[in-house]
Amino acid sequence: MSYKNTFIRVSPDCPADKAIVPEAGKRGKPIHMIQYELLLEAPYRYNHEELIFEVHVRHKGISEEVLRERRQELWDELFSKPHACMRASALPKKYGWGVHYDAHGKIAIYGVDSPEYREFCKPQDGQVKLIDGMRSSRK
Repeated sequence: MSYKNTFIRVSPDCPADKAIVPEAGKRGKPIHMIQYELLLEAPYRYNHEELIFEVHVRHKGISEEVLRERRQELWDELFSKPHACMRASALPKKYGWGVHYDAHGKIAIYGVDSPEYREFCKPQDGQVKLIDGMRSSRK
C-alpha cells in the first residue's frame, strides 16, 4: 500500500517519548534500521515500493552486478506477494518516528519530539491525512 499526503503518527502504544536511533543486531542490520538509514539520508527520495526494494537489496546483500543483470526479475519476484505498509514498521511502533508521505507518495521520517512532527499532527483541513502506526499489542 502506498499513501499520498499522509502522516503516520507513532503507534499509540509506542514506548518512546523521543525519537530513538535503531541499532544493529548481532546478525547485521534489521529491516527497520535500513529503513531509518535510507529515509534519513534521502528524505522524499523513495516511494513505498522503491523503499521496500532498496531495503530488500541491502538486507539480502545483493551485489551491484546482480542488481544490474536481474533488477526487473528481482523486482517482480519481490512484489509477487504483498508487503506491509510503514504503519507496521518498527520505526513508528517502537522507535518514535513518524512517517510522512508527500503528494507524490515519497517518504520522509520525523522524530516524535521534533517540531516537524508536531506540525504534521496539527489539524490541516484535510491536506494531510493523519493515521496512527499499528499497535504492537492487541490491547
